[in-house]
This record gives sequence, C-alpha cells and structure tokens, in this order.
Amino acid sequence: MSHTWKPSVTVAAIIERDGRFLLVEEKTSDGVCFNQPAGHLDPGESLEQAVARETLEEAAHDFTPTALVGVYMSRYLSSRTQKEVTYLRFAFAGTLGALHDRPLDHGILRTVWMTYEELLDTRQRHRSPLVMQCIDDYLKGQRAPLSLLYTHPTAIGTMDG
Repeated sequence: MSHTWKPSVTVAAIIERDGRFLLVEEKTSDGVCFNQPAGHLDPGESLEQAVARETLEEAAHDFTPTALVGVYMSRYLSSRTQKEVTYLRFAFAGTLGALHDRPLDHGILRTVWMTYEELLDTRQRHRSPLVMQCIDDYLKGQRAPLSLLYTHPTAIGTMDG
C-alpha cells in the first residue's frame, strides 16, 4: 500500500492594535486554547482569501493581509485520533477592518486582545507553539511582500477558466 504524505495547509492573521494582539479562545479536543484567527486553506481560494475568510469566521472582523510574516511547519499529535499531523502555516500581518454582527465560528468561545506579557503567561494554553513564534517574528519586523505568493487562476477557478 502506498501512502502519500501531505501537510495540512493553514493560514493565520497576526493582528496588533495599541500593543495588543487579537486572539481567539477556542474549544479543541485538547481543551480550551488560544490561537490567532486561523484555519485551513479551502479548495478554490488563495492564501490571502483564506486568511481573510478565517478572520471573518473566527473573529467577526474584516481583514486585509498586507504582508507575509512567515511560513512555518510543525507536527502535532492529535489526542483525539492519536495520529500525527504536519501543518504548514502561512502567517499574515494586515489591516483589521469592520466588526460584523455575526456568530463566531463553531468552537470559538470569544475574541480577546492580549499584550505580549499576557501571551507569555498563557503559553501553556496556546493551540500550538507557532502562536508565539509568529508573534515574535512579527515583533522583529519580519515581513515579506505578498507578491512572493502566486496563485495560478486554475487554483481558484475552473480548469477551463
């Protein structure tokens, strides 16, 4: 039997305002955790579209990505399935837009603005070690232009369009 290994592609929004970072508190199979607004890349969307969608779904805010903070890879052992999953995370800095009156995505308990010190104090409750790594890279000023990302039209449309 052949097995093809495929990492799970995810996106995350790094949003700072007045020295605080926007996070979501979410219910997971490992308990209640903190994470950036983040989630999986869906079929038919670009990475930039995915991070805007995930921020709207999880934090009820519009988000416009302006830079790529970094690309991260980590491995996670699911306590629910006992299987290892490798994640490839694209983290974006950007502009936070309007707040919408809409329910938060399933499993999201609330949004919270946290200082760097509060993030450090809650490190044991982070969804993954990438939460802090992305914040640290953001604070170091690590930014790459979005022009580094290219999405061929066949990835977001039909094969004949």
